[in-house]
Amino acid sequence: MGRPYRDGPSMRDAPLTGLEIWLAGTPAELDAAVRALTAAGRLAWHGARRSMTGLDAGRARMYVRLTVTPTRREARPARPDSDEGAAVLPFPDRRQHAG
Repeated sequence: MGRPYRDGPSMRDAPLTGLEIWLAGTPAELDAAVRALTAAGRLAWHGARRSMTGLDAGRARMYVRLTVTPTRREARPARPDSDEGAAVLPFPDRRQHAG
């Protein structure tokens, strides 16, 4: 009798490399996510979009694989040097309302 069948990786299989991601969202969200991810690396492979059903009707899921070169970024400062472009929220002065 032959050896029992073993389901597992084979040395003949091509190695999987890269970052693997499952995306789920509306078609517009998937398009935007793929564009953003492609800016971070090279899109090595993507699967077909699969429509979702039930409460997720109108959404789809998609598998992508990216080749990303890890880079080291400088740490961001704890606080920005200026507040240019920052929104200032109009909070009331709590001291005025103290009893």
